Amino acid sequence: MTACVLETAVEDDTAPARPPAPAPAEGPALTIAADGSYAARLLPDPDGGLFAERWTLDGPEPYAVRLPGVRPEEPGSEVLPLADGRVLIRRRLEGRHALALLYPAGPVTGEQPAGSVGRERLRLLPPAPDGVTAYALAPGERSTELWRVHGGPAGPERVTEIPGQCSGGAWLDRDGHLLALDRTVDGRTKTITVHLRRGGETSPLLRITEDSDDRLLLADPDSGLLLLRSNAPGRDRLGWGVLGSARPARFPGALLYGAGGPARPPGTSADGTGGACRAGSGGGAAAAAGTAPVPFAVQPGQTLVPEHCGVALRVDGPDGPRVGVWRPSEDRLRLLTAPRGWLAGTGLWTAEGELRLPYATADVPCGLGRMPLPATAPLLRPARVPRMAFRMISRRDLRAAAARASDTLPGAGAPPGTSPGAPPAGAAGPPPGEPAPPAGGGGGGPGAGDRSASLSSQPVGPSPSRTPSVPRPVPLREMPAACPGTSGRVHDRGPG
Repeated sequence: MTACVLETAVEDDTAPARPPAPAPAEGPALTIAADGSYAARLLPDPDGGLFAERWTLDGPEPYAVRLPGVRPEEPGSEVLPLADGRVLIRRRLEGRHALALLYPAGPVTGEQPAGSVGRERLRLLPPAPDGVTAYALAPGERSTELWRVHGGPAGPERVTEIPGQCSGGAWLDRDGHLLALDRTVDGRTKTITVHLRRGGETSPLLRITEDSDDRLLLADPDSGLLLLRSNAPGRDRLGWGVLGSARPARFPGALLYGAGGPARPPGTSADGTGGACRAGSGGGAAAAAGTAPVPFAVQPGQTLVPEHCGVALRVDGPDGPRVGVWRPSEDRLRLLTAPRGWLAGTGLWTAEGELRLPYATADVPCGLGRMPLPATAPLLRPARVPRMAFRMISRRDLRAAAARASDTLPGAGAPPGTSPGAPPAGAAGPPPGEPAPPAGGGGGGPGAGDRSASLSSQPVGPSPSRTPSVPRPVPLREMPAACPGTSGRVHDRGPG
């Protein structure tokens, strides 16, 4: 699989000097497994230090199990939930990092050693899609090592060494073969793809401009939607793109917030060329507060429709963190009230369209707020009545159409010696140079009535060969989609 490089030229003559890239965000308050079955976090121990806690999320009601060790955990430890219910913990020891698997074993905590990594620094990456394998980054002075710390054949093993300082971490596929990392070289940050099946081979993923800092925040393997942050437009902004697409990265106005700075002044569009910018319901309040939305969950199952894929974001405001819901096709940010005690920046979106937000309070130590946000159908433009260029229709054509309509009406029969749908006796054909009217009483093909104007006609003048009959309206399906003598094109000039 070849990952596409999102490139676009962003012009902003009034942009200030390039600000420094923001530091990578800290780890989430709660880490959720890739399949949403379990979660884990570290809590302060009343006796000092920390202890691990595992949440079960795939049952009728969520519940938490404490996993205290023999001694309290030290600050700087990390936990990672696995799909089998165990929790991988990384502990900082003298000159190395020890790994272990924690699991409930009756009234005590079971612990299984899982090896160690002899590096000065080590950081666990987000859970792998398979729910079993775990990876970590070991930054050095001029390079970063990628380690498989669990799920390998023989304990922790180094996968590859990447030049530069790497951070972030997002999975691009459901098989866990493509890992995206933010790499900083010579003061510039770009996102790269690490091909794990090729021995850690790397390739560029985000390169908006040569001197911009481009970071990948979130990726959805189903739709290919990528949420990124870049200062290519002159300031740090949130944008989106599609994996494998040739279209450039876009920075919508609904997400036009600087990293801790004020929003762009009114009257400036998302592309920096001026114009109104719609922030939607609640977007103006968020912009005024100078917040920087951070995506944390994407609606799954939206294959081939990334523009309609929902994204959940954390939006910090004067009243505390709130939940923002945004879709690329809507160009607006909807702000929702998060449950009290929400572990801000954490949550998952189910395939059934439910956004689940974990929270913890004194009364409910393990809770899950549920917000039904079903998948929306693609936004369609309002229906328009087409306007066509008409010319006068000859009387012969109208009489022929009326005759066909009378034959197709219930109870109408054809005169003896004539076939159903035939024109009246003595009726002349169409004038030379004009196409014949549609034959048969079945009407036009599917959708022909939608393309026709709302008109009805009846015969004009007596027929020279038969007794005049009672005029009957011509069904819409009998009217030609384009009148004879015209080019047949529909001229759409806006709503009728």
